[in-house]
Amino acid sequence: MLKEGEVKNFAIVDAAMNDLLRPSLYDAWHEVVAVSEARQTARKWDVVGPICESGDWLAKDRLLDVAEGSLVAFMSAGAYAMSMASNYNSRPRAVEIMVDGADMHVIRRRENVTSLFADEITIP
Repeated sequence: MLKEGEVKNFAIVDAAMNDLLRPSLYDAWHEVVAVSEARQTARKWDVVGPICESGDWLAKDRLLDVAEGSLVAFMSAGAYAMSMASNYNSRPRAVEIMVDGADMHVIRRRENVTSLFADEITIP
């Protein structure tokens, strides 16, 4: 979802601070690239998540050529990002993919809501 404003433009993506905490925690920089081919002139966007917390941002003031429904990639997230990921706000963690040259391998499946609650036991 894209929200354009007079001062800032926000690109709301299907990722959040629970997936990539480093930018919010200590201003870590991850390159963000548009996956789709260019459609228009690139503009500055703050890339944010849908959690609605003040810390739910992934990248600020990034020059991106995006439109509604565009895909973006966060570069160099890696295992360190996954080791810090959480289920905050009942959000399942993302799939983990290992890239080996031109090959990609799923090394951890995407969680789902059912898996989040699978080990919980309700009391009588």
